[in-house]
Amino acid sequence: MQEALAARGIRHVAGVLLDLGVSSPQLEEAARGFSFARDGPLDMRMDPTSGETAAEWLTRADEKEIREVIFAHGEERFAKSIAAAIVAARGREPLRTTRQLAEIVGRAVRTREPGQHPATRTFQALRIHLNQELEELEVTLPRAVAILEPGGRLAVVSFHSLEDRIVKNFIRGRSTADHLPRGVPVRAAELPIPELRPIGGAVKPSEEEIRRNPRARSAVLRVAEKVH
Repeated sequence: MQEALAARGIRHVAGVLLDLGVSSPQLEEAARGFSFARDGPLDMRMDPTSGETAAEWLTRADEKEIREVIFAHGEERFAKSIAAAIVAARGREPLRTTRQLAEIVGRAVRTREPGQHPATRTFQALRIHLNQELEELEVTLPRAVAILEPGGRLAVVSFHSLEDRIVKNFIRGRSTADHLPRGVPVRAAELPIPELRPIGGAVKPSEEEIRRNPRARSAVLRVAEKVH
């Protein structure tokens, strides 16, 4: 962001909006391999020209690593069963397509929330892991604040709890002046001024918005203002 602005002779901006969602065209293009609803190569890379595909990673990763990724990034309670099923399936034939993976996960997941495909959490976990999405977010947030002018605002729309937790903790940390141990005799006026000020709480879509755009159902917007 800093390089792009510097190239245009800009040092600071009045606002930064981060939309952390995967784009609909990416999901709907079967060849990208993001969707269990459309059969395609098991890819899932945001940049299809570099990095490991989901098929390659699932071929080389051991069962423990697969289980940990699905549990941590997908918050999937059946991660152990899914990882075991994936390892057993790849022993019979190579995992190459999204349909293959979705069917394997569907057989391993015993129950699921109404309206949610059994493979939803597993596909999310693999996509997040392969593209290092959470690490990218942790790097991006402080850089976004750095380019804001005083009074400028950072707005972040996240779509699952792992992202939202990172955003919430970042804003909370940058909005707290007192990081001293309890009991240290310091006057309030002597505390450093926090860098950010939260603007309201978490904003979620209305029922009407969700009816118009079902993919907005998990969205959470958080906003903070740069103090200095």
